Amino acid sequence: MTQDTRSALLSAALDAAERGWYVFPLRPGTKRPALHGEKTCTRTGPCAAGHRKWEQRATTDPDRIRAAWSQAAFNVGIATGPSGLVVVDLDTPGHKGNADAPCGATTFGALCERAGHAVPDSYRVRTASGGTHLYFTAPPGVRLPNTAGTIAASVDTRASGGYVVAAGSIVPAGRYGALNDAVAAPLPGWLLGILRPALVRSAGPLRLPAVSGSRAAVAALDAECASVAAAPEGLRNSTLNRSAFKVGRFVAWGDLPRQVAEDAFQAAGEAAGLTAAECRTTIRSALNSSARTARPREAA
Repeated sequence: MTQDTRSALLSAALDAAERGWYVFPLRPGTKRPALHGEKTCTRTGPCAAGHRKWEQRATTDPDRIRAAWSQAAFNVGIATGPSGLVVVDLDTPGHKGNADAPCGATTFGALCERAGHAVPDSYRVRTASGGTHLYFTAPPGVRLPNTAGTIAASVDTRASGGYVVAAGSIVPAGRYGALNDAVAAPLPGWLLGILRPALVRSAGPLRLPAVSGSRAAVAALDAECASVAAAPEGLRNSTLNRSAFKVGRFVAWGDLPRQVAEDAFQAAGEAAGLTAAECRTTIRSALNSSARTARPREAA
């Protein structure tokens, strides 16, 4: 690579550091860390007190950044944990190697719609594969895990223990480029609720809230809540959506108070391992949809 390329990559690293983001070098033309591994560590320099991994060596110090990027045209990695960032990665079908794979931007947009919110506006980076990185700041003192397709298809997140490739970096597929110059917005509360790890629950029997309503409505609610609580991983949210939709007709007919149905499905969904925010969003969407489409009792 040319000297101009090296200077541009150094500028990209310094720009990220100026935003308060901790950077480290990636191998030229790749997305892999350029720092040595533990097996080859000489325990000297930065590792004199013990081997330091890329996350520990990431820095915002301009002098250290200039010294590192003077050695080669390194791409720029941003350590999301030390930077206090949560980055939402919206993949494209081509990036997944499957033209039939869903588009991350589409599935994330649908997730936002179910939550009753617009797609958040924040600092964005176009990836070399045509996807998008959305940058958010994590709440102080909150450690969030990295995820891969668990909040929506083709949507990953990078937080504690993760990193992303910064704008300005170049790989064979193309260049990462900033789509705007906005600051990273705070992570929306509803998205925090989805990303926050679910609390470990006891293996005891599920105890549903006391319910009232017609006998058929209560029986349906009990049966559907049992289905939700027993749903296998990967099918929990879809099962909750389907079950709440089925019971929604009894709410529409006035046989079952909506709050009773919401409370019961909330307990069942959380018992299955879904986050509280996921449950609320899915239940609300399913009951609203059921109310719009429910046929009159006489025609059911």
